This record gives sequence, C-alpha cells and structure tokens, in this order.
Amino acid sequence: MLKAGVLGAGHLGKIHLRLLEQSEKYDLIGFYDPSEQQSKLAKQEFDYQIFDSTEALIAAVDVVDIVTPTFAHFKVAKQAIEAGKHVFIEKPITNTVEEAKKLIELANIHNIKGQVGHVERFNPAYTAVVDKIDKPMFIEAHRLSEFNPRGTDVPVVLDLMIHDIDAILNVVHSEVKNISASGVSVISETPDIANARIEFENGCVANLTASRISLKNMRKIRFFQRDAYISVDFFEKKCEVVKMKDAPKHPGDFDMILQNAEGVKKQIYFDNPEIASNNAILDELTTFADAINNNTNPIVSLEHGKKALEVALQVIECFKQ
Repeated sequence: MLKAGVLGAGHLGKIHLRLLEQSEKYDLIGFYDPSEQQSKLAKQEFDYQIFDSTEALIAAVDVVDIVTPTFAHFKVAKQAIEAGKHVFIEKPITNTVEEAKKLIELANIHNIKGQVGHVERFNPAYTAVVDKIDKPMFIEAHRLSEFNPRGTDVPVVLDLMIHDIDAILNVVHSEVKNISASGVSVISETPDIANARIEFENGCVANLTASRISLKNMRKIRFFQRDAYISVDFFEKKCEVVKMKDAPKHPGDFDMILQNAEGVKKQIYFDNPEIASNNAILDELTTFADAINNNTNPIVSLEHGKKALEVALQVIECFKQ
C-alpha cells in the first residue's frame, strides 16, 4: 500500500482524509494544516495523526494529497516533487500557467506521477458516455450553483467553469482558436457569473455558462455531433444518447422517422448506457494509485491540469477587454 498524507484539512481535505482511510490502495499516515483550529476539528472528527509541518508530512509518505488553497499549490507541490514524492493536486493545478509548467518540468526530472483533481472526469454519467463522444461540433454547458461564500475568493471560472473546460478539452482533439467571454461581479469581488465561447481549430464551438448566484443547482453539458446528441447531467448523474441512422425501408409502427427537405429519411433511436454508482473522488484517488503502481499515465495528468488552467485564464482575461 502507498503511504499517503493530506495537506489541508478544510471541507474538501476532510473528505479526502475519510476516503483515503477507506481505500485499499493507500495507508493514510496523517495530515498537516497550518490552521490550529482546522487541525483540532479534523483530529476530533477522525483522530488522524497531525504533523507539525509540511516538510515532516512529505518526509513520512509516498503520496502527497494537496487540498490547500490554490495559492499554496505550487509551493507545496514543488517541495513534494523535489523530495521524490508523487502528488495529487486539487483543481486548479496552480495559480499561473508558468507555475504549472514548472511542476511538469520538475515531475519529469524527478520521475514522479502527478494527477489533478478534475473530479467530473470520474462522474459516472460522464464516464458512461465519454467513449461515444466523437468529433462533437457544438457543445453547450451550464454549471449553476446556489450562493456559497466558500470559494468566492476566486472568479467563478476557476471555481466552477474549469470543470467543464477540462471535460470539453478531453473530448475535443483540437487546438483552441479563439475565446470570447464576459463576466459579472454581483456579490463577490470577482465575477460570480460568466459566459464563454470557445472556438477550436477543427470548427467545434463550445458555449459555457457558470454561475454561483443561481436559485437552483445545475450541472449539464450537451454534445452535438454528426448523427448523435449526447447529454450529461453531472448533478443528477444521468445521461442521454440520441442517435440517428438510415431509416429502414419498412419502419415499424413505433419507429421514430424524420425526413429532410431532400427526402432523406433517418430513424431516431436511444442508446442510453447503464450508469454505475460510484464515489468520484475515491475513484480518482484509486486510479492515481494504479498509475503509480503500474507506471502508467494518470487519467488527469499535470499536463491536462495545465491546459484547463490555460483556457480558464484566457476566459478571465477576456473580462478585462
């Protein structure tokens, strides 16, 4: 089993602590948080070992799970990598693209594995259909949340929209050509609602909306491609796959047939896959352990995290124009 330690014992850090303890892949050694209050609360709730410094925790483990505020990601990940320890870093990977590039460079030098916590890649609704997404040409994403003061220290793009950016970059195998976006600060000092249009070199267009001041929660993404429409509901963990094929010469009474202006007939049918129940955070941690043990590439690599951050920061830059 891999010895693991957690840096950060806030809301998400506590979830990671609990899941690492449950995992058959890891031996949870303990955690470190500079906040004495957070450390006491975590100690009372879980009775895990508290380390007295980042350095002490890094020295005691094989894998460092970084669940600190984003501004600290680079410093502690750099320490861990230079000590030869594998790193799991919550999203976004770092504050800047340059920091992300440096971590990738260090990881290659020290031959360590790194994974970024883009948890929606492990959402069962997404994993059920990701192999069916083939050359999408139009994508529409809505990620709306009720207001929660936690996370409002960063723009909604880095808080919420980056999840959809990563999911889209994972299936659109083309370089970004152009980005246009707008954002509005309603309650926070940074934008609370944003819309972005991302155009790719291959002609695909993605339209993304993110809000943290909505009256209800919604996390949906729709992919439109030739002869298929695919919908993923990350919140409800549901998906829908609607496909089209040439209509049979003698359709049945219940077959859904469409005919275009040229007289071509197509049959509509549903190809909805079965969705398995899972814990997405546990799955991402488990697959990271597998990547380390089997010397394979992590599903969400440091490079993937860098690309998502790069696009997210370009969206934010559009707000200033």
